Amino acid sequence: MCDFSLQHAKSRPAVVADKLVSHNFGRGTIGFKAVDDPIGDATAVCILPGTELAFEKPIKLRWSSDDGTGESASTTAIFRQRDKDKPHVHHDVLEMPDGRQILLTQLEEGQTATVLQVPAAPKTEKEAEEQKRAEYAG
Repeated sequence: MCDFSLQHAKSRPAVVADKLVSHNFGRGTIGFKAVDDPIGDATAVCILPGTELAFEKPIKLRWSSDDGTGESASTTAIFRQRDKDKPHVHHDVLEMPDGRQILLTQLEEGQTATVLQVPAAPKTEKEAEEQKRAEYAG
């Protein structure tokens, strides 16, 4: 399942080498869909925490981030989730190489990225918990 705002969207998990594009799924929520997915019937591509992404160009934001900038110099990011204990807030973030986190819903629409690596299957209960996506009580 993707972030709570996409829980009713058709979805599938991300795989290595997926070509993705940031897409507005309605209600102001940005997520990812496959580049070749039709716009009218877009399937959300859900990403596990720890997944590494490479963007085609420096990451741009729809509005300024906390540091006042609307663009990152970075073209790579690791997908993370934060505030998993808080229902009904956006959890999906991109962690930049400098440690800064940007909410996925802040991304400007139309940016393309490739999935470089997905997390290995968990071997311990702790690893499984770290990879678990936030759950929602409908």
